[in-house]
Amino acid sequence: MRILLRCFFAIVLSWVSFPALSASIINDTETEKVISELIKPLAVAANIPETRLNVHIVNDDTFNAFVMGGEDVYVYTGLLTRIKTPNALRAVIAHEMGHMIGGHMVQMSERMSAEMKRTLLIQALGVGLMVAGGNPTLGAGVMAGAGGIARQSLLSFSRDEERIADDIGVDLMVRAGLNPNGFIEVFNQMSEMSGHIESKINPNAVNHPLTAERLKNVREKISKIDAKKINKKSDDRVSEYALVRAKLVGYLDSPDRVKTLYPYSDKTDAAIYARAIANMQAGNLSGALVGVKTLISRNPKNPYFYELLGDLEYQYGHYDDSVVAYEKSLKLADNAPQIQTALALVLSERNKPGDKARATELCKSSLLVSPGPLSYWVLAKVYGSDDGRSDWAMAEFYNMQKQTKKAKEYARRAKKKLTPDTPEYIKANDILK
Repeated sequence: MRILLRCFFAIVLSWVSFPALSASIINDTETEKVISELIKPLAVAANIPETRLNVHIVNDDTFNAFVMGGEDVYVYTGLLTRIKTPNALRAVIAHEMGHMIGGHMVQMSERMSAEMKRTLLIQALGVGLMVAGGNPTLGAGVMAGAGGIARQSLLSFSRDEERIADDIGVDLMVRAGLNPNGFIEVFNQMSEMSGHIESKINPNAVNHPLTAERLKNVREKISKIDAKKINKKSDDRVSEYALVRAKLVGYLDSPDRVKTLYPYSDKTDAAIYARAIANMQAGNLSGALVGVKTLISRNPKNPYFYELLGDLEYQYGHYDDSVVAYEKSLKLADNAPQIQTALALVLSERNKPGDKARATELCKSSLLVSPGPLSYWVLAKVYGSDDGRSDWAMAEFYNMQKQTKKAKEYARRAKKKLTPDTPEYIKANDILK
């Protein structure tokens, strides 16, 4: 798979495609912060320290999310652009955490191991019948059926675990002080999306219970919970989540889809945000600039609107104005590594006195908080091709891309230019090892 670094002037979304994976990870400060804040109560309720909760945005149109180790939450863009409210998103994450709390990954692994042994025993019986009878067809039916038996057993086990995860997820929502009706919202939406297909599916042939059953189960579960324990307040962070959805749609979807979801008659901040980004992507910079200035006039303390302004001014070639916008964004945003990298890139292009020192500082600060290949790429650009540190930075860039051959090539170059006592020399040597 080729490396995809989405236009550097649109650095608001920093893309990295990994050769070993079929999808890419999007690094975006705004999206990650909003999702992290949304699901923080779930982490607390699940006894996961807030500082250890990591949100990863997967660039894939699948309606999906999963949790690894209880601390790494992977949310697909296909889910974020379709789920309409923060509480519904929380329900999806609560379900995934339900798998983690229930120890389902370990249980599934053990079950698969047990079914594999049973399958091998049955197949051995089939071989025995063939040999004993002297007829190859005698045991063929037994062998053919072995895999089917194991598959049905695992599917049944998986469906049970999905029911349990829903049940645990509802309890987790209540414990977190959130409204568990987010589950009902999600399953209603899933029914609208695929209900007509599910009506033709054999419920015993899939690894999840059908949506209608899951909806019925959570309704019954919620109806039995003491009403005093359920927080029935309306969703919080609705406007922030709406902006995140609009941002992703603006960057990822076609202009026609953006116009359909956010027509010009829609004057909300989210709609203007989506259209401004889509216009920028399409090269309509003047249209995008009108939109972003409208947003800033309405929300002068939103750091991400200044971030978008910085992107636009960079595209215009207005480096000074771009730097001002990014600096304003950083002043308003707390801990924004992607914005630091964007500003570093503009400074490296502007190249006024002091710009390279500031760009180096920004890249290093970004790498301390959230190591990303794009920060290494910009750092290499700042150092310049004659500097061995630039070769080291490119080695780190390719190393994060899992492109071992190129990483080692640049690491060797770095070692030839650097003295052995420098940190960059040592790190380059580590890549070679």
